[in-house]
Amino acid sequence: MQAVIFKATAHLGIGMFSNSDEAVINKKLPKELLLRIFSFLDVVTLCRCAQVSRAWNVLALDGSNWQRIDLFDFQRDIEGRVVENISKRCGGFLRKLSLRGCLGVGDNALRTFAQNCRNIEVLNLNGCTKTTDATCTSLSKFCSKLRHLDLASCTSITNMSLKALSEGCPLLEQLNISWCDQVTKDGIQALVRGCGGLKALFLKGCTQLEDEALKYIGAHCPELVTLNLQTCLQITDEGLITICRGCHKLQSLCASGCSNITDAILNALGQNCPRLRILEVARCSQLTDVGFTTLARNCHELEKMDLEECVQITDSTLIQLSIHCPRLQVLSLSHCELITDDGIRHLGNGACAHDQLEVIELDNCPLITDASLEHLKSCHSLERIELYDCQQITRAGIKRLRTHLPNIKVHAYFAPVTPPPSVGGSRQRFCRCCIIL
Repeated sequence: MQAVIFKATAHLGIGMFSNSDEAVINKKLPKELLLRIFSFLDVVTLCRCAQVSRAWNVLALDGSNWQRIDLFDFQRDIEGRVVENISKRCGGFLRKLSLRGCLGVGDNALRTFAQNCRNIEVLNLNGCTKTTDATCTSLSKFCSKLRHLDLASCTSITNMSLKALSEGCPLLEQLNISWCDQVTKDGIQALVRGCGGLKALFLKGCTQLEDEALKYIGAHCPELVTLNLQTCLQITDEGLITICRGCHKLQSLCASGCSNITDAILNALGQNCPRLRILEVARCSQLTDVGFTTLARNCHELEKMDLEECVQITDSTLIQLSIHCPRLQVLSLSHCELITDDGIRHLGNGACAHDQLEVIELDNCPLITDASLEHLKSCHSLERIELYDCQQITRAGIKRLRTHLPNIKVHAYFAPVTPPPSVGGSRQRFCRCCIIL
């Protein structure tokens, strides 16, 4: 595939053209209409069309057809020279480019790209591990219209990149620097002072970030809608409360693994972020029913909640969600060991049950029995249920659920039956655990 793309973008393969450029389709349809048809083709098809005839070569490689390019499927083949050739062909037409996973693309190719494609608005460099601060310097210098940038897993990125983006890309709305673990509060401070219009910020795995970084975000990013802080282990209530008070438009928050946070965060979300739709707080074991009650009573637009390993919550939380959150679609309660059939009963009778609830995860909830499945059979939109290690769930209970919801995906595990001792065997059988004990 690299050869096809490189050949097309480098004006090679002329010997393959037809002798009859003025084919019937070219005579019957005006160039503008043909261009419009070509605009619906993907990268592979365009490259193939470019080798049909001289006329189609001109049409297929017209920059207007190359406004959006996704090379993820060819990530193993794409090298720097391909990106350089594409950038020269597309020029100012290119608006969106994904090089996700293209390990062979580095700073030099991306500098050429930035120089040639100054109207780029969306750029995905997720997993381009050769990318360093030099690329962000090039983007800052030449790509002032950049709005979305994904640098996830580009681990050489430092605070210098964020400073450069702040100075040259003032229109930036979405930035993903997940797993860029060299970034600190100084980089965040520089970023938000120049990019106050940020709407989505993904900081997953940025383990050096502290509450001070969140204070800068809360003070300078009033338009923020999405924030991901997963496994930012140093974050506490203090920083997140500042976010809640400064970012009232917040709709999606991931704080999974931020084990220091308490109910104070849920109270702050309830009081300041009524538009919240997605909350992921897996492994936040200090959260309790008290905090979730405040949240549910104030955030009625909640659609997705990940409460895995919020080990203190009980049926009380499910009662509040069933009453106040009619839009709830996805709910993870894995390892919430205090949840019982009664909580599921309220959920199954709640406002979200009949038309909204699509996924419920109950892995490792030891008190759940087949009665819970009976309570969920009226949830007609339910697509998937997770029941791993729910030892009181039976095959018969799942079978009954499927009679009401035939298309549901049920993920469960049943330990194999222990085989009987061999005939005539006198030695008593012990499992390995018993031997160890």
